[in-house]
Amino acid sequence: MDALREVAPEFEFIDRVDSVWSTGSSSHEWLCKTFTQEHADEISDTVYLSTNPHTQPTFKDGKRPPRKYVVPVTWADWNVVDESQFKLLKQLSRHHRYEDYFDTIPPNIVTDQAILAGRKLDFERMILHYYQPHRPHVASAYREQRDITDAEDHPWEAIERGEISKQEAWENYLDNLRLVLGSIRRLLSNIDAERVAITADHGELFGEMKQYGHPEGIPHPHLKKVPWAVTSATDQKTSNPCVSVAEQEEPSKSDVEDRLKHLGYI
Repeated sequence: MDALREVAPEFEFIDRVDSVWSTGSSSHEWLCKTFTQEHADEISDTVYLSTNPHTQPTFKDGKRPPRKYVVPVTWADWNVVDESQFKLLKQLSRHHRYEDYFDTIPPNIVTDQAILAGRKLDFERMILHYYQPHRPHVASAYREQRDITDAEDHPWEAIERGEISKQEAWENYLDNLRLVLGSIRRLLSNIDAERVAITADHGELFGEMKQYGHPEGIPHPHLKKVPWAVTSATDQKTSNPCVSVAEQEEPSKSDVEDRLKHLGYI
């Protein structure tokens, strides 16, 4: 929430940043608590385009939290929908222009897919799960088309080793947020939507409770109190992305597990 409020003056489509409480302190927890059978009717008319590597394990493989962390708060029986219950569920997994530099999906890949879906499909709502501002902090490497540094890839470990400061990691986090908001600016002039909510599945700890990142089951407000900014969109057709289906075929189970392992989840 603090991050979006800090950069909001740079983006004309964000007039006000409110807050809401997330259902989880990590993506996997949020997915399993948000997309439940209780909301099956709404989900059946929902297009969900996601870059989050927990998407396929959650809705296809039936994996439930916790995955790695020692979780202080447990939950009741899970009641999660499966992939067939969405209008469309698509996990985006490739980006041929930048995969030589880093393996995280940059936001313009999501925006291109969303523009295509918005113009071609009939649905009630669309959820776009961008990966940024989550680490790795790819913004500079993306713009410069260069290899990501170790501190950008693993900022929490770099802080602990004294290679970068918490302030430097925070600035990289903000730059990642600017990167995705810049792509959302393009989205808003290329789809039609009366109401667009910009929010997050979880926040991030920068040393609070001597923790970094977003462990599961932690009810800290910096993790669970997330931003909520509302705007609208009008398709002015300023962008006509050519999306290749072949470049976004479903990732293999091993590909997903490799990415989760790289990100420290398993």
